[in-house]
Amino acid sequence: MIVVTGATGNVGRELVRILTDTRAPLTAVARRITDADVPPGVRAVAADLAEPAGLHGAFDGAEALFLLVAGDDPHGILEVAKAAGVRKVVLLSSQGAGTRPQAYRHPLLFEAAVRESGLDWAVLRSGGMATNALAWAESIRRRREAAAPFADVGLPFVDPADVAAVAAVVLREDTHSGATYTLTGPAATSPRERAAAIAAALGEPVRFTEQTREEAHALMARFMPLPAVEGTLAILGEPTDGEQRVSPDVERVLGRAPGTFTAWAARAAAAFR
Repeated sequence: MIVVTGATGNVGRELVRILTDTRAPLTAVARRITDADVPPGVRAVAADLAEPAGLHGAFDGAEALFLLVAGDDPHGILEVAKAAGVRKVVLLSSQGAGTRPQAYRHPLLFEAAVRESGLDWAVLRSGGMATNALAWAESIRRRREAAAPFADVGLPFVDPADVAAVAAVVLREDTHSGATYTLTGPAATSPRERAAAIAAALGEPVRFTEQTREEAHALMARFMPLPAVEGTLAILGEPTDGEQRVSPDVERVLGRAPGTFTAWAARAAAAFR
């Protein structure tokens, strides 16, 4: 059996769908989840990674675990997993853990715990996700407007569906033990270009406004810890060569090129209408 944590999120929901299609026995875990949130035949368990003691029932009978960086006790989570019989863990981490370790200490803590767990493991370091553009959904729906800092700085945002597809392969195959994969899209796109792609998907113009760094900082600080805000703005505004580079790892694992932001925008157009 496979356990997917974060099963109602952008990656987890798609991963549950993919694994359901393979008929793999599956448990979907999230803080708030019911049977109505998962396909028929999938066991839904409400549990919080911030409270490892409450995970015992969620992990029972599992052989593989898809793990998010959530909570502050990765060792506790992994001890529960091992006691339940889990043999493999696939961790969804962040590209920033490799490019900016000082700012991304939390995912690095999880990566270290996974590597030291004694389990078979693989780490997926995701770049920025296309679904970050959903932060514009309300302003585009109401006013056909989008705003972001660093309007013309490009990054190869990845489609969460590709992250999920890679995770499904790594969970089910035995040839990825000890691997660390960096997952990006096929080309760098700027905020201005991403807004234009959404406009094209809608068939209507979307006005783009470039924010100052200070404006973006103030908005992000409302829902993110300050170290994460600083790290995110540094990547968005002054990306390293590694952060702008297209990784071959999605194609290496899936045998196909990663999806484009334009394709994601076309699928997600309803969120912006």
